[in-house]
Amino acid sequence: MRLLLLGGGNALGQALVRQGAEEDIGFLAPRPPQGGWDRTSLTQLLDETRPDALVNLAYYHDWFQAAGFDAQRFALQEQAMERLAELCQHHNILLLQPSSYRVFDGTRATAYSEKDEPTPLGQRGQALLRIEQCVRAICPRHVLLRFGWLLDESADGQLGRFLQRAERDDELLMADDRRGNPTLVDDAARVILAVLKQLDCESPLWGIYHYGGHEAATPLALGQAILGDARPLHSLRVQEIGPQAHAARPDAGEEPQHAVLACRKILHTFGIKPRAWRAGLPVLLDRYYRRA
Repeated sequence: MRLLLLGGGNALGQALVRQGAEEDIGFLAPRPPQGGWDRTSLTQLLDETRPDALVNLAYYHDWFQAAGFDAQRFALQEQAMERLAELCQHHNILLLQPSSYRVFDGTRATAYSEKDEPTPLGQRGQALLRIEQCVRAICPRHVLLRFGWLLDESADGQLGRFLQRAERDDELLMADDRRGNPTLVDDAARVILAVLKQLDCESPLWGIYHYGGHEAATPLALGQAILGDARPLHSLRVQEIGPQAHAARPDAGEEPQHAVLACRKILHTFGIKPRAWRAGLPVLLDRYYRRA
């Protein structure tokens, strides 16, 4: 199967290429144009390459790691995604697209399944839901993977910003009544690769799937685990993390309070079992500090 990867230069793309190489699975990973992939450049690329499957991580940072929401950038990305879905449908290309827990509003305390109706809170979640709906409407041969709290080694990502505050501040406050699935970038890459390998068998397993790391956690518990593994690697100023209510957090209008994803469907369909995020945290932190 000829595989095309958009976004091979970001943390998730690099992890996917790295793990693919270990299994002799190669990706065509073109460098994006200077302004990023748009309708015109995508049309030219797919007309020339004609892959069997396309993994779209082109907007990974904006969708999963950026601190803020850039409405203009997302509007252009939505237009590009509409064109990408049209091209995949026209050329009969399988489209594998990541999405997020942010499509849910977090009002239910139990884990969200693929059958639950998305009702996003903030602008980023609303944009991601529109992109999901566009892909589903235009390109039937799609796999949408909704991930939990994605953590990678990028300096300007979720983990990087937390560690920089830990180096600078005496105390941090984090929500102790918000829950989700921490999901390390290497684990997310493993899941994408496992799905691709089984779709290569021509199994029509299209649709939406949820994946999050094993053991749901609060941001407070996640932060404490990160500090515990980071202290042997780097000097940190922060002494402790204090609890704070979800409602008092500055991102309460964007982040679902309850964001745990049920992963039964991906287990039963692809045999993919959730891995413990705590076990992979030291490796991720080591990679972060080596790059820093």
